[in-house]
Amino acid sequence: MLKILLVDDERLVRRSLEKTLLRAGFDVLAAADCNAGLETFQDAAAAGSPIDLAVLDLNMPDFDGQPDPEAGLNLLARLREQNPDLKVIVLTAYDEITKARGAVERGATAYFVKGREQGLVELIQKLTGPEA
Repeated sequence: MLKILLVDDERLVRRSLEKTLLRAGFDVLAAADCNAGLETFQDAAAAGSPIDLAVLDLNMPDFDGQPDPEAGLNLLARLREQNPDLKVIVLTAYDEITKARGAVERGATAYFVKGREQGLVELIQKLTGPEA
């Protein structure tokens, strides 16, 4: 079963995405901020059950707790330091091509605009192949 780390500071969005991913058959570990996301990622790896894919909100508080429109990219960099092959989808509420390009240039596997949750499931299945 594919293990997904979901990090989003908006509780209702996080819960909704988590439910959608669970219904699609994924094992989901959810976190509310960069620090909790990094800790969850490290705990899963230490337990011998590493994260297969991360879904990270772009705009949330950064590691110091301050709002940062690129916090998800900072978390992405930290996760990639520990697993260079990790697939990462960056979430945003804003459909801006420059942010999408920037996220991919900085290591994101894909970029997804919040709002059509089934589309996220389809993207994850496309990125992970038939085993998902």
